[in-house]
Amino acid sequence: MSSPPPVAGVRLVWTGLPDHIRSAVEARAGAAVVDARDQRGGFSPGVAARLLLDDGGRVFVKAVAPSINADTAALHRGEARTLAALPPGLPVPRLLWTYDDGDWIVLGIEDVEGQSPSLPWRRDELDRVVAAVTAMAVTLTPAPDGFPGVGDDIFTGWRTLAADPPADLGPWEARNLGRLAALEATWPSYAAGETLLHFDLRSDNLILDGDGGVHVVDWAHACTGPAWADLAILLTEVEDPGADEILAGAPPEGVAALWCAFAGLLSERCRRPAPPGLPTIRAFQRAYARSLIDRLARSGLGVG
Repeated sequence: MSSPPPVAGVRLVWTGLPDHIRSAVEARAGAAVVDARDQRGGFSPGVAARLLLDDGGRVFVKAVAPSINADTAALHRGEARTLAALPPGLPVPRLLWTYDDGDWIVLGIEDVEGQSPSLPWRRDELDRVVAAVTAMAVTLTPAPDGFPGVGDDIFTGWRTLAADPPADLGPWEARNLGRLAALEATWPSYAAGETLLHFDLRSDNLILDGDGGVHVVDWAHACTGPAWADLAILLTEVEDPGADEILAGAPPEGVAALWCAFAGLLSERCRRPAPPGLPTIRAFQRAYARSLIDRLARSGLGVG
């Protein structure tokens, strides 16, 4: 299975923020910024910067405005609500403060030292992450109030493509398009659950620190569903066939339906024009869809 390319957007840098926003950040942080380390990874056109303050403190800042990308601004606001609702004791950097003037939305989050897991995944790092995510799911069951169910409203990609099949479908997808659409449609029957899910669990949304800790970041897509769903999403990035034992307690048909639904979502969206400020996202979605399609083709779960 080929791996998707690294997650890399085109970000605004800290010094590119309007003066009044940088002043607002310093007011919220209670100290002046003396150094900023812009973070380049991730699919957001906004600022992501690790700030050193003149009182010795640190804060990780995410900032964007709808004029840069309206969807990203909405996701930042959603992430702020999620972080504020999470119970203490989770392996999640804390939300320290927010600034929202109705245009710019800024999140001040606990700064964490570390790095993302290696790609291809190493089994020791995978086991470390799986243990943390499994324990986190226990704490997040039942989920805090106010979160939507994972549902099926966004998972209609194969059915959309089947209604007007594009000429560039691969031979396996073209041959199995009806079966893929049918399998995708079964996802809602597996989607119910009381666990709060991250639902975007990839290596770039994880930080491993030097003390053996795991930190789960970027909570823009939180929703409720079955506890196994986050691990199923994580394993879409893992090329070790032996890692599938991690999902031994999950229904195989449900896992196949979720992988199929994600493949359909990505396959449909990668054919759209790139959104503002995110010129690389379609190539990532195309490669990620390809890796999922290859896995479905090999698995024999629900499709020929």
